[in-house]
Amino acid sequence: MIGQDKRAGRRRVAIGSNPERNRAHNRRVVLEVIRLHGHLGRTAIARHARLTPQAVANIVDELLAEGLLIEVGRLRSGRGQPPIQFAVNPDGPLTAGVEVAADHMVTVLVDLAGGLRGQAISPLERADPGHIPDRIDKEIRALRASLGAEASRLLGIGVVMPGPFEIEGMSSVGPATLPGWTGVDPMPLIARATGQPVSLDNDATAAAVGERLYGAGRQIMSFCYLYFGVGLGLGVIQEGRPLRGAFGNAGEIGHINLAPRNRRGAYGPEGALERFASVFALRERLAAAGRQAATIEALAALHAAGDAVMRDWIAEAADYLAPTVAMLENVFDPETIIFGGGLPDAVLDAVIEALEPLPVSVATRRSRALPRVIRGQTGQLTAALGAAALPLLETVSPHLSLAPAPQQPPVEEAQTPNEGEAGHAEPS
Repeated sequence: MIGQDKRAGRRRVAIGSNPERNRAHNRRVVLEVIRLHGHLGRTAIARHARLTPQAVANIVDELLAEGLLIEVGRLRSGRGQPPIQFAVNPDGPLTAGVEVAADHMVTVLVDLAGGLRGQAISPLERADPGHIPDRIDKEIRALRASLGAEASRLLGIGVVMPGPFEIEGMSSVGPATLPGWTGVDPMPLIARATGQPVSLDNDATAAAVGERLYGAGRQIMSFCYLYFGVGLGLGVIQEGRPLRGAFGNAGEIGHINLAPRNRRGAYGPEGALERFASVFALRERLAAAGRQAATIEALAALHAAGDAVMRDWIAEAADYLAPTVAMLENVFDPETIIFGGGLPDAVLDAVIEALEPLPVSVATRRSRALPRVIRGQTGQLTAALGAAALPLLETVSPHLSLAPAPQQPPVEEAQTPNEGEAGHAEPS
């Protein structure tokens, strides 16, 4: 029925559609199931992944041998021999995440269980292609060296750069895009400098991926993520997967014009959303009043002190963001919208509170499982954690077509155990 929540009557699953890739797909399925549930035995894995027990046994043995899984004892329940439980190995391979901004670089190392193993924030005097690849290699090597014997092999490097890509100078506020990268593909340059596979995304999309894997979006399949960086970006997770667009520029919401709720709107670059609702806009307003707040901690202190300029900015930002929320709900029909990025938690909470009353949209209904807007949980390292999640997503999460789950028994083991274990996973 139109207007009713249809999720209860329709379950969606990731389905393998390329027979030559079923083996790799099913490995990701098994890892995803175990990662989401914490620890499971082989029978439970087979039930959630909808694979045969033999297929699961083969894959689990491989993942154990590669150090991606560990045994965590036996689960005692009922009669008989308790089943051995398996979990993602927190001491296994790491992923590196790098956020390259106009004036600084954030680097993190993350384990397969989502634990932060190392982090570094360093200033950048240059952000051009001749400098960044070697600088990324240097930062990652330093972090791995700081871990000593714990420095496991890397699954890959995720790199975040502010968009829009291939459109230098489009930003409405501040140095949001990086000069010198037009027509240059960063991935082969960074891969050559580091000797590692590289994934690339814009900051808002990567932050949404990080929130999906580590934060408030962990159990949410479809949500929008408003990322407060230098400007304002949008990441969209649809059925568990990021929406990137044809050129990686989906979500450049900061450049659009919207009529504010209680104020007079403007058109052209001066009326762009991020001129009013972004970290740059807040700091610009504070600087005009003689207040310097170059760090998140400084912004948090001003808010805690009840600063009048901060209070006025929150009210203005909410006037622009309230219709933005309604627009996103009408376009994407998400389960919720998450606010996160380079603002203190207390400021984000205040902005979300100031959104009320939100305009009517397709999300205006009484039977909601989540509020229309919530705050993210991935903290100040959001973009870098999202970058680190990119190679993890490639390893863990199935990236194949989604379709309604048919009612059918587990997929049978093929005659050649190493090649024919077609199956699909049920996301949690």
